[in-house]
Amino acid sequence: MEDIRFFILLLDATLRVSVPLILCAMAGVFSERSGIVDISLEGKMLLGAFAAASIAWLTGSVWVGLLAGMGVGMAFSLLHGFACITHNGNQVVSGVAINILATGLTIVLGIAFFREGGRTPSLAADERFRPITLPFADALADVPVLGGIYSELISGHNILVYITFALVGLVWYVVYRTRFGLRLRAVGESPAAVDTAGISVARLRYQALMLNGALCGIAGAYLSTAQSAAFIKDMSAGKGFIALAALIFGKWKPVPAMLACLLFGFLEALAARMQGMLDPSQFAEGLGRELVKALPFFIEALPYILVVLLLAGFVGKAVAPKAIGIPYIKER
Repeated sequence: MEDIRFFILLLDATLRVSVPLILCAMAGVFSERSGIVDISLEGKMLLGAFAAASIAWLTGSVWVGLLAGMGVGMAFSLLHGFACITHNGNQVVSGVAINILATGLTIVLGIAFFREGGRTPSLAADERFRPITLPFADALADVPVLGGIYSELISGHNILVYITFALVGLVWYVVYRTRFGLRLRAVGESPAAVDTAGISVARLRYQALMLNGALCGIAGAYLSTAQSAAFIKDMSAGKGFIALAALIFGKWKPVPAMLACLLFGFLEALAARMQGMLDPSQFAEGLGRELVKALPFFIEALPYILVVLLLAGFVGKAVAPKAIGIPYIKER
């Protein structure tokens, strides 16, 4: 039973850790399906985290903080679009610039506003997204296996976790079952054909980037107002880049991208669990003890190693939208 409980708790942690990855991957689905490369997922998530925590602390409302995070994410998506769509700039350079700006700007503003070394003040209970206990979760907690699955794995998450997994289905529906989704996929494959049909390529791409920014803002708000109780500098910790790798691994499709994010989240959750389980003092001095000390750090590095392996060995097999990264210049 202890082994089953350990596995349930590991999956429970996997869901929580995977949320920002999934949100950023869904954001990438919209932008890259429209033909816009967006490596600024990381930066927009970080900016959204800072805005959400700051506004939640100032207003005392976590929902206002969430809206602020979404608004900031959308604003920087518009900046990316202004550079890449309106002025046909290099999309990779624009994304790198936003990432660099986000790293510096959040620290500078944090020091200027709060004077706490680049972080925001700790949020009170009402200024955070708190866990939700589903009906009968406590009563069923002692039921073998199924009770643990319901009370630990399904119940006990904050509302953003449930919203995230619902959004995966919504993104799939929008991309594959709506007129907007059809046009979105078309503009990423052949913007000239879309333009010939009388549909504005720039407008479609801006709409995709707005959705992209909103999702990145939610991911950032999750980091600072749900998973943590404050903004901490560089708290995104490369999650935007991992989400981008998951997006490529999932072939720019919502559900496979979500599954890739869950894989990365599982490895991160496993690393955290291993750090608490292994006691190097139980091993004799020598190589064995040093290996035990290093094992949690190796497991913690596995998601990043996996990113490199996937990008090195899988990118060539993943067929990207044909017009991705190519500015569309309308013929006159």
